[in-house]
Parts: sequence; C-alpha cells; structure tokens
Amino acid sequence: MKARNSSIISLRRGNLSMQKVIDLAIVYLENAEKLEDPDIRLLLCYDAELSLSQVKKTAKLPEDKAMSDRVADAYWRLGDLMDDHNHKSEAQAFHKKAEKWGDRIPETSQPTEHTHSTDPEDSVQPAPQSATDTSAVVQSPNASQDELQPSNTAMISQEIFLPNACPFVINVQPPKDADIRLKDTLQLACCLGLLQSSIGVDDIPDLGARTWLKAINDKSEEEERLMALATGVIRVFKNDKSKDSKAVTEVAHLAHVLEKDDFRNLVNEFISGIDDLVLLDVHQLDGLAHLIQGAKTGYLVTDDLVKILEFLSTRLTGTHQQSTEHLYPLTMAVSRVLDAMVDAGVEDVDREKLHQPLSSYLDELQKSSHAYLVYQAAYAYQALLCVPDNETLVQATIRRTGKVMQGVFGLVSAVKGLDVNGFIEGLGKIQEGANEILQVAKTVYDGAKALKESGQGFLDCLKEGLSFERKRAWYTALRGADLLIRDGHFTEFRDLVYEVPCRRDVTFQWGLCQRLGEIAASPKWDAGTRRDAITFLGEIYRNNQDWDNQAIIKQWIVDILLQLTTLAGCDTQSTQDILSNLQKDGDAKRQTSHQARKNSTELSPIVVTSEAVGNPSLLDRVQERTEVEGSLRQLKKQRMKEREQRLKERGEGVYISPQAKANLQTRDDVRFTLMNKVDEFIESDQKVFLLLGDSGAGKSTFVRELEGQLWDKYKGGSVIPLFINLPAIDKPEYDMIAKQLRKAEFTEPQIRELKINREFILICDGYDESQQTQNLYTCNRLNQPGEWSGKMLISCRSEYLGNDYQYRFQPGDRNHQADSGLFQEAVVTSFSAGQVEAYISAYVKKYQPLWKAEDYENALKQIPSLNDLVKNPFLMSLSLDVLPRMIDLGKDISAVGITRTALYDQFIEHWLERGKKRLQEKALSPQARAAFESLIDEGFTRNGIDYLKKLCATIYKEQSGQPIVTYSRYKDEGSWKSEFFGRDDEKQLLREASPLTRNGNQHRFIHRSLLEYGVALAIFDPQDWKERPAPESTLARRGSVSSVMSSDEQEEPNDISPIVAQKPPPESPLTWRSFVKEPSVLQFLEERVQQEGLFKQQLLGYIELSKEDKKWRTAAANAITILVRAGVQFNGAKLQGIQIPKANLSSGVFDSAQLQGADLRYVNFRGAWLRGANLSNALMTGVQFGELPFLEQDSKVELCTYSPDGNTFAVGLSSGKINVYSTSTWDILRTHESNGGRVASLVFSPTSSQLASADRNFAVRLWGVGAESRSHILTGHSNWIKGIVYSPHGHRVASASADKTLKLWDVETGACRLTFTGHTDCVTSVDYSSRGNQIASSSNDGTVRLWSTDTEECSRILSDPDNNSWVTSVRYSPQGNQVTSVSWDETMFIWDVDKGDLLYTLAKYGNGVTPVMYSPNGQQVASANVDKAVLLWNIKSGEGHTLLGHTSEITSVAYSHLGDLVVSASSDKSVRLWDADTGVCHQILTDHSESVSSAAFSPNGDQIASGSYDKTVRLWEVRAGKPRHVSSGHSSNVQEVVCSPNGGQVASLSDDKTVRLWDMATGRCHLVLQGDNEGVSRVVYSPRGDQIAIGSVNGEVQQWNVETGARFQTMRSHSAKVNSIAYSPQGDQLASASDDYEVRLWDVGSGYCRFTLTGHTGPVSDVVYSPAGTCLASCSEDTTVRLWDVKTGVCIHIFGGHTKPVYMVVYSPQGDQVASASEDTTVRLWDVKTGKRLHIFGDRGKPVYCVTYSPNGGQIVSGSQDGTVQLWNTESGEPLWTLTGHSGQVNSIVYSPQGDMVASASSDKSIRLWNVVSGQCQAVIDDFQARINDIAWIMASGGNFLAAACGDGVVGVWQLMTDDEVRLCWRTRTGELNVKTAIVQHARGLSKLDKLLLKQLGAIGDPASRFQEAGKKVTTMLSVVSELKGSSDTALMDPVLSGGASVEQLERWLEQSRSPLCQDIVAAIVKSIHGYK
Repeated sequence: MKARNSSIISLRRGNLSMQKVIDLAIVYLENAEKLEDPDIRLLLCYDAELSLSQVKKTAKLPEDKAMSDRVADAYWRLGDLMDDHNHKSEAQAFHKKAEKWGDRIPETSQPTEHTHSTDPEDSVQPAPQSATDTSAVVQSPNASQDELQPSNTAMISQEIFLPNACPFVINVQPPKDADIRLKDTLQLACCLGLLQSSIGVDDIPDLGARTWLKAINDKSEEEERLMALATGVIRVFKNDKSKDSKAVTEVAHLAHVLEKDDFRNLVNEFISGIDDLVLLDVHQLDGLAHLIQGAKTGYLVTDDLVKILEFLSTRLTGTHQQSTEHLYPLTMAVSRVLDAMVDAGVEDVDREKLHQPLSSYLDELQKSSHAYLVYQAAYAYQALLCVPDNETLVQATIRRTGKVMQGVFGLVSAVKGLDVNGFIEGLGKIQEGANEILQVAKTVYDGAKALKESGQGFLDCLKEGLSFERKRAWYTALRGADLLIRDGHFTEFRDLVYEVPCRRDVTFQWGLCQRLGEIAASPKWDAGTRRDAITFLGEIYRNNQDWDNQAIIKQWIVDILLQLTTLAGCDTQSTQDILSNLQKDGDAKRQTSHQARKNSTELSPIVVTSEAVGNPSLLDRVQERTEVEGSLRQLKKQRMKEREQRLKERGEGVYISPQAKANLQTRDDVRFTLMNKVDEFIESDQKVFLLLGDSGAGKSTFVRELEGQLWDKYKGGSVIPLFINLPAIDKPEYDMIAKQLRKAEFTEPQIRELKINREFILICDGYDESQQTQNLYTCNRLNQPGEWSGKMLISCRSEYLGNDYQYRFQPGDRNHQADSGLFQEAVVTSFSAGQVEAYISAYVKKYQPLWKAEDYENALKQIPSLNDLVKNPFLMSLSLDVLPRMIDLGKDISAVGITRTALYDQFIEHWLERGKKRLQEKALSPQARAAFESLIDEGFTRNGIDYLKKLCATIYKEQSGQPIVTYSRYKDEGSWKSEFFGRDDEKQLLREASPLTRNGNQHRFIHRSLLEYGVALAIFDPQDWKERPAPESTLARRGSVSSVMSSDEQEEPNDISPIVAQKPPPESPLTWRSFVKEPSVLQFLEERVQQEGLFKQQLLGYIELSKEDKKWRTAAANAITILVRAGVQFNGAKLQGIQIPKANLSSGVFDSAQLQGADLRYVNFRGAWLRGANLSNALMTGVQFGELPFLEQDSKVELCTYSPDGNTFAVGLSSGKINVYSTSTWDILRTHESNGGRVASLVFSPTSSQLASADRNFAVRLWGVGAESRSHILTGHSNWIKGIVYSPHGHRVASASADKTLKLWDVETGACRLTFTGHTDCVTSVDYSSRGNQIASSSNDGTVRLWSTDTEECSRILSDPDNNSWVTSVRYSPQGNQVTSVSWDETMFIWDVDKGDLLYTLAKYGNGVTPVMYSPNGQQVASANVDKAVLLWNIKSGEGHTLLGHTSEITSVAYSHLGDLVVSASSDKSVRLWDADTGVCHQILTDHSESVSSAAFSPNGDQIASGSYDKTVRLWEVRAGKPRHVSSGHSSNVQEVVCSPNGGQVASLSDDKTVRLWDMATGRCHLVLQGDNEGVSRVVYSPRGDQIAIGSVNGEVQQWNVETGARFQTMRSHSAKVNSIAYSPQGDQLASASDDYEVRLWDVGSGYCRFTLTGHTGPVSDVVYSPAGTCLASCSEDTTVRLWDVKTGVCIHIFGGHTKPVYMVVYSPQGDQVASASEDTTVRLWDVKTGKRLHIFGDRGKPVYCVTYSPNGGQIVSGSQDGTVQLWNTESGEPLWTLTGHSGQVNSIVYSPQGDMVASASSDKSIRLWNVVSGQCQAVIDDFQARINDIAWIMASGGNFLAAACGDGVVGVWQLMTDDEVRLCWRTRTGELNVKTAIVQHARGLSKLDKLLLKQLGAIGDPASRFQEAGKKVTTMLSVVSELKGSSDTALMDPVLSGGASVEQLERWLEQSRSPLCQDIVAAIVKSIHGYK
C-alpha cells in the first residue's frame, strides 16, 4: 500500500512527540473500527498509516518494549481493517510490519485512556464527524478548534483532489496497437506521455492506456519511433509559413514530451516567428508562453532565458500603445520567462539594458483599465523582483533580503520533493524578510486591505490590493503551486493552498482561482480532476470564514466559471449547478453583477489550450511521408537474428575487443582500443574511417560487433547503422545504399524517404573481397546535395592495397581531395600477450574443451611457431579447436612445428567429421541416407575435401574469387553453380557438412581465408600424390649447395620419397589465374613448398616449361613468386628465356642468375638481390625496382624544393647554381647561375612559373621556370637576405634582411613597392598571411611585427614583456588567424592576429630552434632544436611529441600534404620519416654519405627529396616501406655465427633474442631457439654437435637439443650477463664467464655447478679450454688472464701485464701457449707451463678486439680498431704482415682450415680474404648493408665456405670457388636492392630513370636505347609481314595485311605465333586499323 497524502491535521504531526503520534494513530483506528461508512473508515485508515509512517521516519526502533508493542498492535489493527475492505495485499503488508515491530497487545490489555502523553496540551484525540458531513474533517471531541485548526488553515473537503492525477496524460485514447497509425498530435502526445511516465502500468486508471502499454514489447524503441514523429511535426511546423492558431495549438501539445534539442529548436522557431512579424501574433505568443511553462528542468539555460526576455521586452516596448488584446498575451509570456528565470536562479541581469526598463514598463501597466492585464503585470513585476540585476548595490540588497532570497530560490527543490511543510516554512521566511526590509505596517499574513462590498469598482479593488514595489510571498506560493500542478500532485497542491501564510492575500487568491480555472479547462487532466477544480472554486467562493473573500475575488471566480460553461469538453453541468447555487446564495446586487459579468465582452480570464488542429494537421503532413521506422525495426531484428545464427553456426562465442595502430607504418606496440577510436570518429566531423588488417585479424567480427552496438543505441529518427557486405552487392560503386536497402525489402518510397531525410553510418565490410578499386565514398556521392548523407566505415585487408591507397577512400578525387581531416585510418594489430591469455581463459570457460587453460598456455610457451600464429584472432580460434587433436600432452612437444597450413588442414578435417556426425544423427530421407552411406564408404572426409577444393577453384575461375555465390534454382539450373548447390543428395550432404553459411540464396564460407585455403589445396594437395608412381627425375638441380636450375648437377634431399618429378599438372589453377596479388593464397602455397619437395619440383617445372611455350607464363609467374616467398634462392640458376611477366620477385635472391632474354615485363624486383645476374636482352618493360635514382650535382646541395603543381623540382647549390628538373623524366629543364655564392633561400611562386632565390650578394633573384619567363635581380638590401616569400596570388614577393628592413617587390617589373622599417636588429624571417593583406616578420630585437601590405605601417608589435630573446622564425597558420613565433631562448608563442593577444606558450625546447612549420590543417606545428629532437605540438591542447633518433643537428622539417607524416633531415647523414599523430619513426633513409641539408615532400606526398653535402639529391618513395621480410630471418643485429662440428649446420645469435639454426646446404632455418626476455649473449656447439649452449643476459646458461629444438637444461647461478661459454673437448663440462666476476664449471649431464672460480675483480670477458681439456683460461676487464685446473678449480697462473681490459683469450693448437688481446693495443703470448710472457705484439696504437692461432700454431693473427690485420710468427715474435684495406674496426678474424688464408670481417661492411704467404688480398666480399660482427670458416662437402653475421640481421654463406672467386650460396634477406655487376646489356623496355638507377647501383652494360628498340621493332615487323605472307592460311593472311581481318581470325593467328613481340606488333596493326584493343 502506497503512502496516502496527508489530511489537514496530518500536516501538523511534525510538531508532536513520538508518543503523541502513536496516540493519534490509535485514535484514528478506534474511530475507524466504530464507523460503518466505508469511505470514512478508509480515510481514517490512511491517516493512521501516515501517522505510523512518521514514527518510522522520525525515530529508530523504540527501546521501550511496551511502546514497540503499541506500534505493532496498531499495524495489526490497520491490517485487519484493510482486510475487511478486501484490500488483501495491503493488509498482508501491514501484518508484516507488525511482526517487525513487536508483539500484538491482547485486547484485555489495551488502554482505554491515553496516558502516555505527559503534556495535556499536546494531547490530540481526533474523532469522526457524522457520516453526513461532506467535509469529512476529523476532529477530536476534546480538542478545541484552535488546537486542530490554526487561524490561517482552511477547512475544505478532503475529497477534493484525493488521488493524484497521472501527469500530462491527455484525455484521449492511445491506438489499440503500436503499429496503428496515430490519428492526431493529441494522441501522439498522449502516447509519449504514457511512455515517459514514472507511474506503473497497473496504476494507470485508463484501461485503454494500460492495454496499449502492455502490448508494447520494447518501450524505449517505441518511444524512439514516436519521438521521431514529434521531431517531424516540429520540422513541418518550421516549414509552415502561416503558423496559424491551429498549428500553434498542435505543436504546443508536444511541449512537455519533447527531447531537449527538439524543445530548444521549437522555442527558437517561435521567437523567430514573432520577431519576423510586424504585427504581434497572439497565437504564437500563447504558444511561446505554453512552451516555457512546460519546459523540463535544464531545457532552458540562463543565456536562453535572458535572450528570450530581452526579445519580449523589446516587443513589449513596441506594443505598449497597442491594444490590451496584444499586451495581455505578451505580458503573460514575459511572466512565464521570468518564472523560469526565478526557478533557475538567474542573477546579474543587466540593469540598464533590461531590468530597469522592463520594471518601468510593467509599472506603467497598472494604469491600465483592464483588470486582467493589471494582475498579469503585477505577477510579472513580482517575478522580476526575484531576478537580481547587476547593480553594484545588489550585494547590500542581498544581505538585507537574505531570507527572501532563501525562500525564493531554495523552495523549488522542496516542492519537487513534495515537502510541503518545508515549503510553507520557506514562505514564512519570505514574509519575515519582506517585513524586515520594507517595514510593512500590515503583514502579508493578514492579506491585502479588506474591501467591503461598499460599491467599490472591480478594477479599483484589484489595484488597491496589489503592490508593484514590494516582494510578496504570494508570488512564491503560486510558483510552488505551479510546480505541483505541472507534475499532477494535486493532493499536495490542495494541502499547500490550505496552509500558505498568504492564503488570504487577494493577489494569491486571484492567481489560485486562475490556476483552478486552467485545470478545469485543460483536456490534459481526467474528468474527476477537472470537476474537483470546479468544486474547489465554488468552495472558495462560499467559504468567507476561511478565505476572507473580497468582492473582487468572487467576481473573478464568476468570470472563470462563466468562461468554463462555454468550453467544449468541460463539465458544463457542474459549472452551471455551482453558478446557480452561488446566485441563489447572493443578494439581488450580486446576481445583477453575475449577469453583467456574463454579458461582458472583455478578454477571457483564463488561457485555454484548444484541442482543435488543422486539417490536414501537422502530424498528417508528417505521416504523409513514407513510414520507415517499422521497417528499420524489422531490419534491426533481422540483423540481430542473423548475428545469433552466425555465432551458432561458427561457434564463435568469444569476443576480445581488438586493438589497433594508427597506420601501416606505425609499430605494433603503439596501439589503442579500436572501439574507442571508432566512437570518436562517429562523434567527430570526419566522414570516412578505413579499417585495415591482415586476414583473420578480426575486422569482420569487429564491424559486426560495432553494428550490434549501434543498433542497441539506435533511437527512432537518429542515425541509422547500415551494414553492407560489399561482395554481396553488385557494383557497389553505384547506388550502394539503395541496393542494400532493396535487399532488406525496403520499398522505393521508403528508400526515397531515407535518402532525403535520414543519415547513415555505413559499415562496409570486405572492400578487398569485392575486388574494388573505386572510391565508394565519392562514387556514391555521399553528402552531396540531394544525395545520401552519412559516414562510412570500410574494412579491407592490408595486403590488398598498394603503397598509395588513401585516394581510394578519402573524400574528393585523387587530385583534389577534400580536407584530410575528413579521413581516418586504423590497422587492427595482432593479439597482445594479454589478449591471448584473455581469449584462452574465455574459450575454456565457455566451451570446456579437452585441454585446460594452462595446457594451452604451456603449448604456446614451448612451440614458438604456435605462439606467433595465435596472435591472429581467426587462427587463435582454429588453434584452440584443433590443438588437442594435433598434440599429445604426454610427450615432449617442444620439437613440434605447427604451421598455418597445418592448422587449416586439421580444422577442415575436424569440421567435416563433426558435420558427418551431425548427419548421422539427423533424420534423413531414404534417398539421402543411401547417398550418405555411399559417401561414408568412399571416405566422407576425403569427399568433403574434394568438394571443398573443386568449389574454391571454380569460384576463383568463374567469379574471380568473389566469395559470395548467389544460387537460384531456376535461373542457375545447369550452370556451374548447380554442380555444388543443386538438389543432388550427395552435393547437399557435402554442402551441409562443409564450413559454408547461407543467407537466403547467397552462400559463402564462414571465413574468407577458408576459400583461399581451398584454392591453395586445389593447386597442391599432398594427399593426391602420395601413392602415385615415381618416375626418374627430369629436373635435377645444378650449381651451388642452395641454388636451383643452375649449371652443375647435384642431388638435393627432399621431404617426400620417392619424388614424383613429372610435367606439372596442366589443369592447375596456377595455369589460368594469376595469384601474384593474392598474398593469403601465396602464404598457404609457400608453406607447402617448405613442407613438400614435390610441390617445389612442380613449380620449377612450370618455370622450365615457360622457356618454350608462352601458355605457361602465368603458371611460371605464379610459380617463381611462390618459390621466392618460400625462401628458395636462385643463385647461379639457368633461367634464360623464362617468361614470368608480372611476377613478384621482391626480396628474391638471384646472385649470378642467368636471365638472358627472359620476359620480365612488369616484374617486381623491389629489394631483390641481382648481384652479377645476367639480364642481357631481357624484356624489362615496366619493371619495379622500388627505388629512384639520385640526382648528381657539382657542389653541395643547400636547398631543394618541389613546385606547388608538382611538375618541377629545384635544387640550390653552394656554388650559387640552381638546377630545375622535370619530375616526370627528371631531366634538367634549366640551370640558373649567379655570382653571389651559395643559395640561401629558394622558393617557388604559387603558380609554379617562377623561382625566387637569395644569395650572399644581398640580392633577391627571380628566375623563370618556363622557356619564356622573365628574370629579375632585386637589389636594395644592404645585408644578407634572411627570408623570401611570395604573396598568395604570386604578384608580390617579400624579403627580410639582416639590414633590419623588409621589402615588398613587384614580380612583373621587379620594382620595390614598399620598404618596412621599425625593427632595431636583424630581421630573421618573413611570412605572408593567407589573406594576402598582411606580412609578419621576426627579428633579433625580440619582436614580431605585423605589417599592412597596402601601406608601410606596422599594424601590431607582438612581444612578451618577460622575453627579449632573438625571435628566429615566424609563420602564419594556414587559416591566417594566428601567427607562431619561435625564440632562441627555447620558447614558442602563438598569437592572435586580429587582437594581438598571446594565445599559447607551447613549450620549452632546448637551445635553438629551426623554422617552425604548420601542418596543412593548422592544428599542429613542427620544429626542431639543435639538441637533435623534432618537436610536434598540438596547438589547442598544448600536448605534443619529442621525436628522438637523430644523432646530430636537424637541418630541415616538413609536413606531407595530408599532414599525417613529417620528414626531418639531419647532419647525421640520415632522413627520418615520422608519424605526425603518434610520433613513431616509420623509416630511416641512410644512403647519403654527408650531412643532409634539406628535405621536402612532393605536393601529392608520394615522394621525398633530400639534398646533401655529398653533392646528391636522393628521391625516396614515401609509402613504399620495406619489402616483405622473410619469416625465417633475424629481425635485428646478428652478433655471432658458429658452425656445427660436422659442417652441416650454422647457428646465429641475434639481438632479437633468438638463436636460429640454419641448414648449411639449403639455407633453410631448421629451428628457432627463443631465448630469455632480456636477450641472448653467446652460443656454442657441443663437440659432437648434438647440443647447443646459449648464454643469456639474465645470467642463465641453457642447453638445447639441436635435432628437436627442445631445451633440456637451464643452469642458474650467475647474477649478471654471461659473456662467454665453452664446451670442454670431451663434451662433459661447460664453462661460463659472467659480468658477476665469476667463472662457473657445469656438469653437462646433470646441470650441476661443479666449481665457481673466483678471483677476477672485474667482468670476465672470455673463457677457453685447453686442447686436452685439463685447463681453462679466462680473461677479464681487470686486465688479467687466469689459468685454472678444471678438475680442482684451482688457479694455476695469473698473467698480468695488460694495462687495460682484456677481451679475448685463445689457446694454441698444441696447448702450450695462450694469447690475449686487449684494449691496451697489444696482443700478449704466455707460456702455459711457466706462466711467463713470451711476446708482446702490437704497435698500432689502437685496441685489439680479436686474435687467433693458425691451425699449426706457427702464426697468430689479430684485428685492430684501426682496421688493420697483423700476422706474427709465434716462435720468433717477428711480424709477418700488416694487412691494410679495411676502413673500419676489425670485429672478427679466422684462419682457413688449411692455414693458407685468413678472413677478416669489419665494420666497414666487408669481408676480406688474405693470402698468408704473400700478404695479398685475394678477394673482397662487400655486398653488405651493415657491419659484419662475426665470421666462421666451414669445411663442408669438400668445399670451403664462409658464414657471416651482420648488423642488419643478415646471415649469409659464401663458397670459395677459387683463390679469388667467391660465390654466394645463400643469405637471409633484408630487402635492399643489389644490382652490383648485374649485366643489363641490350635489356629492353627500361625507362630512362630505371637505366640511370641501374647505372648508379653498379650494373654494367648498355641497355637498349629507344632507337635500337624502335629499329628492332621495324625489323621484327618486317619478319611478321614475311611470316604472314608465308602463311599457308591465305584466307587469314590477306585480311590481316589489308586491315580486314576479323577479331576471331586475329586471335587464331596470334595463337599460332610464338613470338611475344610479333603478337604485340600484330595487335598494334589491328588496333590502328580497326580501333580494336
């Protein structure tokens, strides 16, 4: 039972003690038990309940048990009474409360006298009146009237307003069903009011409303739909020019149900409408007043209210002399605004402009002759008094009127909280404050002057009772009443009226009666409420005792009642009855007055909102628009259902929110939460969001999750999320949205409606799958006038796009794209370790697989390849599904190798097996069951795989790999589709078991990668070849140990035995489709090559076949692309005449390959190794090298810049010369020379037609770019020119000089227009504003000056008073509204150009700053300091990046055209490319050999040009990035390389924390040993070669099995880095040396530390065993060498003598000597037995880092920091040779096994081979891009090999063919193009730039010239004609020669010809004759 509203007595309970309140409740119950009238009994029960509830609220559980029992007893009795009234639920509730309070008092013990009260005066014992008393006021028989009813409390019937009304439910019926069209706006407001109501459904009295609400499934969704209609009504109203009374009435009905934005729009529309009209529109004024009155909290803010009041005040002034008809609604509107301002606590209203004039206007209105207007003016005046102005004396006023203010502003919350008592107390404070201030002789409590019915006129009575000069409590009381009425709290409203202190005030009564009349007239309240309002008016009229009524009020009531009798819908009968009774009660005079009022033609006393609306209504006009919300709801349901079905089919129930990075160049560790970034995009002004990611990265999963979230947030009328599966749309570049909506069954009218009036978030998935190249945003004309509106998020695989891809997605065409701020991209990153762990945990919890979470985690730790795979979300899901089938946890799994292909193999088998199981359990028809059994007999899984392969291959063949197959039974019957999707039972069963999903008539794989896997399996399935016969090999490998197809025959081990080497399958997909640009397919195939030797042989077969027949060239291009990706190297391979057009050979190794006459058209050679390759006569049209040639200059490059149009490029040199190039051919167009020394400034004009330069002759020179352009020398400055800049239109050029002046020159004439003086020191820079009317200059005088370009006047001087440092640079923002200056004292300032205000001080920089640059959008600035940092700052936030990396001064900084990249040039010889958003360095360009002085972006951003003091300009491709890095290579510096004892394996150790084991013969990476997180430091093989030991940075020593890759031992004792490890010759012991000063000896078998050798006092650098294994030598940074007995751990000798750290120690082969190399520049030889020093070698003065003995021990060789190699005789100590040639430190040195040669490796990026007899350098290997850290000499297969470890991550092996010939066997790849010594003689089709590049990179030979190629074409054309003439098919010959051949004849002849050139020529002939392409 809900708490009922208090009676008049209950309002005073707060003053009673708890005992008395309990007494009062019991009295109520006793009276209720005695009475028979059920209504009065129920009323007394409610009063008893209210009393008991106050006990609960005002006190804790009483300690007195008796008192608790009394409360419990009262609740028991209350429950019994309610039970008697059949109120069962309420009775039960009271009985439960009774149990909580205590025990029930037996009837015999209940007191009859109320003895608990100690104060007889406080005793209250109410008793009921007789049942016939309609007032039903309960009084105690013993209480006096004064005790129960104070003199200011009215006694009016409690039956008036007993139940609270439902707020704002218009008295109309809602529709019977939610989908029924609304009939009018009243119904719309009704429905919205019901949905917004806080009242429970069951508490709503109207049956129709309850039924409607219960029928709605989703209230929020229905509210959204209705709100969209309401928004439409407002839109139609705004477009309605007439805005008649009916339109105003209709839209006003919605005031209380609108959302904030709609409400504010409507208010603004009313204001605009009123303001635009010359004559005041009363209806619109009424509407505005209604809106303001119905405004919800927060809908109108202070500024709104003040603005509205200013507007109305202005109209009031203009309307003052007009009729009352206009003044009255205008004054009422002012009142409503002031009411809202009072409620909001608005202060500081402008006194002069608004407050005082308005008060004067209102004061004037008291002179009006119209009573209604006088009252309304008084009301408005009172409201204005409560809105303080901004007068200075207001503080004193507030101090004096504190109580008044507290009452006015503090009572709103009390009313809203239904605290009527608190509100009344507040009114008392207002009254008290008013008396105190104004010294009122007669208090407000006593009311206005008591007027007698003595003949005073109606208006005089009113005026005498009103005051315009004092704040009155009646205003606040009426505001409280308004709030209660607004929310339908009529019971509280009634109680408030009963007790307010100002109840007898005539003005309060006037306002109260007006409100009661409005309630009675309003259709928004139910009939009972309206009838009670009428009754209330009658009670006030009759009850003179309580209301002290004056004649004026009685007449006012009569006026109201008379008006009510005329209103339709009002209870006119009740009104007539009351009027009749009132007239009967009065005398003849009063009856005459009533009749006079009835006949009056004055204004109506109350404003009534009419229900009448126009025909058609606004809503009708809205609903004439096609209804779309119902269809959108259906779309939402459909999409959610499809999502659930998809998850059910795929079993994907685990979702981990993906992370992303800013773009493809950003590092993976710089990531953010993708959903947050997309949310920011949706809220921003950006239009396109490109989502990139690898296959399986989770793009589609994410976009579907995004779609679901957007639909969850969708509200009717808001932005619509529309998911578009691009592959499922035919030609999505045309009308994509309409096509998608048609698929969703929207009608054409609905589509038109959505296009015109709605916005979308387009979620376009699968740009790559749809094989798109178009810009879908621009093609679909999004956000163009009359077109679709919205944003686009589009997903695409990263690998599908080229380097320059942004133009496909950015708004605008490629050359004129819109602001780059409209476009954003993100790249989904692979799972982090935390995400992997979270996914596994969620997966195990959801699916409870065979493995536990820890099993999966252990597998990831022990299988490195798996750890990499699961970072891909889709592969993660596959792995967790199939791993328990692939791995036996009971066995050692560390040696298990898992590939991507293996996962898919297992997944497909597992899926088909589950499908088979489902079909076995399914009820199949007899025919289907028979087909199923047949498939099982043949092998269901195998049949399923064959079905999958054939389907995938056919999809690629028939629809170019488009993944969605649309199959219509009748349309596609008999087509290829019916073979897979027809009604054949077997096909249906296989389809049902396959990983396919269906949506209507569209079929697709559950993931795109399964289609790619299937076609890769169709190309090569190992199962298809396992049992075939093995004919003798016809494709033997020839050449070196690793090359293929080369000159010397040699067998190769293969994985499959026997190998099937036959002609490759001619029907393979490789033969009819190019997969070169299908990286996902290629990835599957490259893994097959690495696993299946047979597949490798087949691919080589395709290449071989292409030599003879062009039909194999597609297959050959595919084949060689796959082989290169798989790491197959073609060193020395015989590839003459192969035809591989468009192959991708990037990063391929073709050292010395024979490619003469090969068809290499459009082949990608980016990063390829072509050293020594023979490309003579090769056809190389369109080849891609990925690099551009450099431009050689004759002196140092000072500056370089592109023209604005990008067509020309200028280079300024130190010699004063300026070279101008064409960017299309890079030919020099013009060369300008001056005698003024180096070019100090160089800038193009905006039109690109002119160059301006400055030199050391104090002159500005203007140079023409075109042939006929004029040049000028502008002289006038007397010191160096510090800066030049063109005006935006290019007509003027400004120069700044060290002579303290600036000059403005005319470009056409060269005349000086203006000279600007004022600076007091050198002017350091100048810039033109984008507006062209101003220039800015900076100076060493510490100021920035702004100058007018029309005069010589300085308009502003900008300076910081606290800063007088040199200002080195100044730049305008692109918009021209700001200027940024940089000072030498580390400070950057940003100034407002118009005001001169300092806006921001961004940062402290460091010493000195380069010129500042703005980003293109003006949001960021870039600069650099001499501390080697690039500085980026966001102007608004002040946040930024400090970009570190350069090692010397930065000379230049520039932004790309989009502002997303920044390039910096430095004296450290490098150019760096940075991400402007993240600060991440994308690329480091290091080909310059001297300081880089300048760097610039091309205008379209695809190139960077850098100029250097090395006299070159280098051109770089910006988006190219680095070529694909082969997965088997190191990713960082390789420190060490060692060879296994048998020479079959090489181990390399890298800073990437891995050790990799390489097959010596093939170069394949056999194992990857993952070291500790802190890194690995040393590696060594055991003597038998079956184990390998690794030293770690964290102090661990680990032992690994070489065959399995399993780590079987980890020794932990060292506390610091392990510097050296060594096996004993016997292999039973292992020694380790560490930075912790210790050497430890370990037992290899047990891992037990046998000895800890201590004694060194510094880090131990190296350890080595003696040849016999009895002793150990160690050296240390403590300058000593120690000799130890390994059996006892005793130190035998300490060799002292070195003066600096010793880094290396070696034993002689005989074991009698030890040699040590030291930083002290010496090598020392020690006698092992005696401990004596034998020799000291070295006099070069540089540290020695490496030393070794010759195999026979007779020599020793050392390498020094100065690059020398020295040989010594160990016996005599005599120097043999000092070998020079290296230009850098020698890092490693080694003897050949025969001892006749020495190899040395250096930091100069070369290896040198030396003859130890002659001292001559026999060979140099200089094909390295980084220093060589270590080398090893290997004897294998009877040959000599060298292995090298490089600083760029490369590991390579070279074979020594002869003393002076070295051939590369294999190398890992880093993507650096190498064409050194490649032969390009007569190579055809090379562009001029390609030829120049090849020449610069060291290629030899002369490619064919254009003349030679043209001559050859003529010769060949003659041969073609001759061939045609000699053709036996004369029917073909004649038409071809005459130009009359048909296309079919042409094709037939072309098939007969084998010459590609002949084919091209014939095609050209026919094209010229027929126009056929």
